[in-house]
Amino acid sequence: MDTLNFELLKKISEASGISGFETKVRNLIRSEIQGLVDDISIDNMGNLTAFRKGDENKKLMIAAHMDEIGFIVTHLEDNGFLRFTSIGGFDPKTLTSQRVVVHGKKDVIGVMGSKPIHVMDDEEKKKNPKIKDYFIDTGMSKEALEKLVEPGNAVTRERNCIQMGDCYNGKSLDNRVSVFVLIETLRALKEKQLPYDLYAVFTVQEEVGLRGAHVASLQIEPDFGIGLDTTIAYDVPGAQPHEMVTRLGEGTAIKLMDSSAIADQRMISFMKETAKRNKIKFQTEILAAGGTDTAFIQRMNKSGAIAGAVSIPTRHIHQVVESVHKKDVKASIDLLSACILEMHRGNWKY
Repeated sequence: MDTLNFELLKKISEASGISGFETKVRNLIRSEIQGLVDDISIDNMGNLTAFRKGDENKKLMIAAHMDEIGFIVTHLEDNGFLRFTSIGGFDPKTLTSQRVVVHGKKDVIGVMGSKPIHVMDDEEKKKNPKIKDYFIDTGMSKEALEKLVEPGNAVTRERNCIQMGDCYNGKSLDNRVSVFVLIETLRALKEKQLPYDLYAVFTVQEEVGLRGAHVASLQIEPDFGIGLDTTIAYDVPGAQPHEMVTRLGEGTAIKLMDSSAIADQRMISFMKETAKRNKIKFQTEILAAGGTDTAFIQRMNKSGAIAGAVSIPTRHIHQVVESVHKKDVKASIDLLSACILEMHRGNWKY
C-alpha cells in the first residue's frame, strides 16, 4: 500500500523554480516545514536552512537542491516567437512540441517549436537537434507578448506529476523528490531527540554548478554531511548491466562516488550498517559523470566534512518527465531518518 503523501510530492514537482528563480518552490517548502524545526533561515543567495538542536555540539548538514533545469528568454522575434537558452543540462531531442510556461508578468503557455521533418533535407534529418534549433510559440503577436514577457524571464516545463504503476512520474523529480524526502524526514523526526545539531538545507543553483551548497557549507562548517539527490537508473531495454548505475525498485542508493566527490569510506560503512540494522533495502551507486551538492558539503570548510550521499534511482533523468519508484522513495526517507538519529553510533576514527 502506498503510504507516501503523493499530493505533497505533486505540489513540489509542479512548482516552478529554475536555478536563480527558486522563490515559488522555496515559499512552498517554508510553509511545509513550519513547526517541524527550531529555526528557519534564508541566506543572501536564497538557500533555505531548517535547524534542529541536537544533544552534542556537532553539526550534521543535509542538502537537497530545490532548483530545476529550465530555460530563460533571450529575445522576442518580430513575429511573436521567443528565443531562449537553457539553464542546466537538457537532452534537446526530448523538447520537440513540449508545452512550457513562460513566467512573465503573468504565466504564458507556449510550445517548443522546431523545423518540421517534412521540410528537412537528408542531412538535417541525420543531425541531432540542438537547443538553438528551437523556439517558443505562444500563439500571440509580438505586441501582445511584449506586454507580458521580456528577456530574462524564466521558462519551465508544463507537466503534471502522476502516479504511474509503482512509480511517480513528472517534471523535475531531479531534485524535487529529494526535497520531498527531506521534508518528510523532518516530519518523521519531529518528536525525536537528535544526537547532533541538524542543518537541513534546501539549496539553490545546484544545476548550474553546486553554487548554493558552496555558500551554505562555508557558513555552516559541518562535521558530517549527507547529500540528497537523484541518480541514474538506466534499467531499460537495451541497457547493459554495467551501464545501469542503479535500478528502480531495488531500494535507495548509497553513493560510493560521482565525478565531483568520492564518498568518505567511514560514511559509506555507517550508511550500509544503518540500512542493514533497520532492514532498509539499498543498493550502491557509482556515477561516472555528474556531480551533486555532496562535493561542496565535503570540502568547503576548513577541516572538511565526513560526507556521503543518499541517492534516489531515477529513470529518464534530465528529460521532460522523470520516474521514481515508490518503494525507493520510502526507503530513502527511512535511511535518511535512521542515519540522522544514529549518527553518533558511527565509527568516525581513522
